[in-house]
Formats: sequence, C-alpha cells, structure tokens
Amino acid sequence: MANNAGKTSSGRLLPDRPGKAPGGAVVHVRVMETNDLHMNILPYDYFADRPSDTRGLARTATLIAQARAEVANALLFDAGDFLQGSPMGDYFAHERGAAPHPMIAAMNAVGYDAATLGNHEFSYGLEPLLRALKQARFPVVSANVLRRQGAAPHEDEALFAPTVLLDRVFTDTEGQSHPLRVGVIGLLPPQSALRDLGARGALQTRSMIAAVRAHVPALRAAGADLVIALAHTGIGAPDADEDEAALALAGIDGIDALLCGHRHQVFPDPGFAALPGVDPLRGTVAGKPALMAGFWGSHLGVLDLELTQDGTAWRVTGFHGEQRAIFRRDAEGRAQPTVASDPVVEATVARAHEETLAHIRSPIAHTRVPIHSYFSLVAPDAGLSLVAEAQRSHVARSLAGRPESGLPILSAVAPFKCGGRSGPEFFIDIPAGAIRRSHVADLYIYPNTIGAVQLSGTEVAEWLERSAGIFNRIAPGRHDQPLVNPEVPSYAFDVIAGLTYEIDLTQPARYAACGALAEPSARRIRALRHNGRPVHHDDRFIVTSNSYRIAASGAGAAPAQILLDEVKTTCEALLEQVGQVGTLSPAPERICRFAPIPGASAVFETGPRALEHLDRLAGLRLEALGLAANGFVQMRLHF
Repeated sequence: MANNAGKTSSGRLLPDRPGKAPGGAVVHVRVMETNDLHMNILPYDYFADRPSDTRGLARTATLIAQARAEVANALLFDAGDFLQGSPMGDYFAHERGAAPHPMIAAMNAVGYDAATLGNHEFSYGLEPLLRALKQARFPVVSANVLRRQGAAPHEDEALFAPTVLLDRVFTDTEGQSHPLRVGVIGLLPPQSALRDLGARGALQTRSMIAAVRAHVPALRAAGADLVIALAHTGIGAPDADEDEAALALAGIDGIDALLCGHRHQVFPDPGFAALPGVDPLRGTVAGKPALMAGFWGSHLGVLDLELTQDGTAWRVTGFHGEQRAIFRRDAEGRAQPTVASDPVVEATVARAHEETLAHIRSPIAHTRVPIHSYFSLVAPDAGLSLVAEAQRSHVARSLAGRPESGLPILSAVAPFKCGGRSGPEFFIDIPAGAIRRSHVADLYIYPNTIGAVQLSGTEVAEWLERSAGIFNRIAPGRHDQPLVNPEVPSYAFDVIAGLTYEIDLTQPARYAACGALAEPSARRIRALRHNGRPVHHDDRFIVTSNSYRIAASGAGAAPAQILLDEVKTTCEALLEQVGQVGTLSPAPERICRFAPIPGASAVFETGPRALEHLDRLAGLRLEALGLAANGFVQMRLHF
C-alpha cells in the first residue's frame, strides 16, 4: 500500500511508489466518512437547550454535498456510534420507539452507502437498535458482534451481515465507465460492546483481528476490487488493546483503507500524536490510508483514492486524505460555522426536534444553587454528589433483606462533561431555578445501568489508583506543570462517595492510560478512610456504579462479587431522586484532595464561564491565567 502518496500542487494524486504507474485505466474514487455522530443531527445542544455550532450532521451534510459535486465517483460511510449520545436519542429509544427514527431518516436523506455499529449502538438494548435499523436504506455491517460464537469465525451466527459487496460503476480519467466491486467490513472493539446494556447475555463478540482474517479473504474471493474497513476503533500504539486497534488491522493483507472512530479524534491532522507506524500528516496507519472524522459531525473525512487497472485487477496506486471542519475557532476561541445546515436534513428532522424540545423542557424540580462541572477534577462537585446519592439510595432499596445489606454502601461517580476533546462548551452549567429533564440528562449523559459489587478494602484502593491515573506526576518545587493526562478521559476519574482520601501526585501513576498496570510499586492513594477510620485490606464494602465502569474500573471484580446488574439506568434513578426531593440545595461532598506538594503548581483547562464560580471554591488556591486559542480558560492550581 501507499507509503508516500500525496497531491501535486495541481491536486493530482501521486502514485504510491516511485516510477511510472502501470498501464491501464485510472479511476479516482472519493471515500467520505462520518463517525461518532452520537445523535447530533441539528446544530443544537439538547443538554444545554441552546444552539451549537460545533455539532450536527445537518452541517456535515452540506460538506458532503460539496465534496460529492467535486468528483465523478464518491462513496459515503459511517464508522459507528450514531444512535446514542443526546436527549433526542434517549427520547426516541424510550418514549417514541414506534416513530421514524430521526437519525436513520437523516442518514437516508444524506445517502450513505453503508455503515457499521459502534459499541454505543447497544446502549439502549437490542430491541430499539433492531427497530431503528429496519428503517435504514443502506446496509449496516458488523463482523464481530454475534448472536452465537462458533468454533471458528466462519461458523459464527452473526447479528448483522459481517460484510457487504457494493457494485458500482465508476468513471475513469478518460471518461470511460468501469464496474467495480467495493467490499466493506464492519468492526467494533469487543470489550466495549460487552460493557453496554444490549450485549449482556444476549450477544457475544469476537476479536476484530480474527474477524478480519476470516472475512476479508472471502471478500476478495467474491471479487472485491477495493476493501474498506469501517473500524469503530482508535489509532493507538502497536501494543494497544482493541479500543485502539487500527494499526493491527491495517497490518492485515487485503484491507485497502480504514475508516476509524471511537476515540473522537481527527486523523489525518498535524495535532495527532506521532506513533510507531502512524503518520498523522500523510494520514497512514501501517502504510495504509486511514480517516477519523472527530465526533458529533464536527468533520467530514475525505479520502481520495487512485485505482489503476492492472489486467483484470485494480490496485490502489495513490491517495490523499484530509478533514473538512464544520466550524473554526476565532481569535477568542469562539466557534464560528464554516457552512450552513442542509435544508433537506433540517426538514427531515424538524418534527423530531420540536418533540424533543417539548420533552426535555418539562420541569421536575428546583435548585437553590447553581450546579456545574468546571472544577470537577480538582474540587468537590455538587452534581456528582447528587448522582452518588441516587445510586446509593437505589442500591440500598434493591439489596434490602439480603445478607449483604448490612455492609457499607459506597457510590463511585465520575465527571463526564469536563471539556477535553469535546471542547470548552462541554461542561455542566445549570443555573439556580427550575430543574428540567434536560438538566438531569446533563448530569448523567449516558444510558448506563446501575450495578453493585462487593469489594475488599484492597480492591477499593485499586479502583482509586486506576482513577488517579488521570493526573500527571507533579514534581515538588516546579511551577505550571500540566495537571491532566489528555489520554485519560474524565469518565475514568471515579471518586467514591462514602470515603475520604488523598492523592499524592509526587508518585507515578500506578496504571497507564490504557488501564494496564504500569508501576507495580507505585501508590498514589493515601489516608483512605471510611467514617474516619482507616480502611483495612480485608474490610468489605458494597460499591455501586454503572455496569460499564464496574467492568473497566481495575478493581478486578469476579462474577461472584456482582450483587446487582439490572436494567435501571442511573439517569432514571436520578430523575426519581430529584423529583422526590423537589427543592434541592446540593452541597458538594469533600471526598478526595491532593496531598500537599511544596513549591509546586499545575495548570489545567476549564470553560470560560468557570470564572463566574471562582469565589465559591473554598480551600483551593486557584488563579485564572486567561483565555487560550482553543477557547478554554487556563487555570493555575497551587498545591
């Protein structure tokens, strides 16, 4: 495959190797990608109930139309996670299931050639997924999500077709028509799918690598001239797990190009970290072209392939990949749209939009104080305290009368909306006053179900050690060190209500960003106490969290330790709790703090409106350093 392809100044695709390309017809095919749309169709943030210029397939659709008009031959694909991720998705999964699904209707209108599933397609369960996809006028492929796993991949009973062959007629550079067969395979990270609701018990998964090795040769044998992998996985290091397996997939013979997702990154892009085998400028993974088009419709991935006929076969002899954005940030970090919304997509989902707004604006309670997540990584958080109490109360009721009910119940919660790759607008900001359904959804944005496990003091400490890996190591006596490891998402930073403890950042992280044990002798968690008493290794606790985090926490809970694993979501429990209380005055619970580090300071990013809440932070020494070009406010924390 191509290792040095690009474009000349005239825009012509360069061959993938030195020397003259072989004789025969030359066809240019434009492959376009979206991924991780997460039910963002219109440029509207339903959590905050306001327009947003950083999201929306309606905006991406305008870029798609422009990109199609530039070429003779074009294909459009989606690499997964399109059905879940906004209150509109929740509403149409739970309240309006029989109605036409707005995302499928929008994708039909835009004209996708094929799509694959992401792990979050299973978040609502199988029935809503199958109901929605029956409406799709494009094939949906998934090679490693199974109803039943066979002894070998070819004996698997698949949930969906693992692959599809698209027969297309393309025009070559001389204006002649050629029938070409495009093979498409769909893949997702198996461990992530199993953590979501719909996969529990009803489904099995197989390694993406095994699925590709089984199905790609069959695509070639069936006459595929070009094979594209729709791989809902990130682009990681050679030793990464299947959440970032693009490099391993690209190394398998038979795949010509990869369209990736899952990690919400942009590729190719100069800001993408260079890794062995990954060229973020040329846009190659193991020498093969790859795309990842951000998230929420923020970008359209565009990959131009040059196919040269060699006898009866076609091979890729050149390529160029790029990303086209629906917005740019101005000098003050504000998002400015680059295109208007596609009017057909707008009209297609207009009724769904109005229904969603009416639903999310229903008042359910009142808060006397504002609730926000601007300082969730460094200070007690009132919103997390609300979620923790809703989980704890539900588990206490569910386990009443069981032998374990006498054990202390701890509640693990993590801040989901803390900026990061999702941008400076991605924070909870609920003003004092009416609490609406949209606010509750904002406090808990995933449809995760509640789980509970019985753990020892050692296992609880291990859970916290993995959570503390979100922070970089801080050296005494040094100023303005970066506080947060950007490779660790904020949802991995669990704090456990019911305990108190310190985090010693002078120590290295015990766990790496991928969750692997990195420093076996390192310990960051100090002074771990329950009700003021030190936690001992053999103490027993019930820890409640969502089932996804229980599986990924690092505590290593065995099946026998799982006490509760049900279909009730945390958001449902939170709605009940808030509605019962009626009027809230949430007080943030002091759970953890940083151990003192003499002469040291660190910097982190937060949203611009954080400055309105600085005077309410007791016990923290924070300084605002100003607005950065990316739209975040830089803060300095003194230890």
